[in-house]
Amino acid sequence: QVQLVESGGGLVQAGGSLRLSCAASGLTFNTYAMGWFRQAPGKEREFVAVISPNGGSTYYADSSVEDRFTISRDNAKSTVYLQMNSLKPEDTAVYYCAAHFVVQPMGVSYQSFEYDYWGQGTQVTVSS
Repeated sequence: QVQLVESGGGLVQAGGSLRLSCAASGLTFNTYAMGWFRQAPGKEREFVAVISPNGGSTYYADSSVEDRFTISRDNAKSTVYLQMNSLKPEDTAVYYCAAHFVVQPMGVSYQSFEYDYWGQGTQVTVSS
C-alpha cells in the first residue's frame, strides 16, 4: 500500500528554519507530482508548494511562500522536502505532503482534490 510519512516538524522561533521531509513508498515515485499543504487551527487546508515528477517545475502558493520556502525532491530516495526559512507565526500549521499522479513529467497541480495520496501530517509551530 502507498505510504507518505512526513517528518521534520517541531517548535521554532520566528525567523528560524525547518526542513520537512516526506518519504514515499508503494508507488512509482517519479510519476507523481508531490505537493505540500498546510492546515492551521480553525482554517481550511491550503496549498503551499508542488514539484513535478522530474523536479523540473515548481509552483508556490504566493510570493511570500516562494521567497522563504523551497520544495525539492530526490527520486532515488522517493523523498520530497520543504525547506522553510524565515518562519513566521502565521506559518504555524499541520503540514501534509501529498502525491498526484501525472502523465507529463513537468506536470503540477495546486488543487487538493486532484491528489491521490496523503500523509498524516507533521506539526510546525512558530513562536513569536
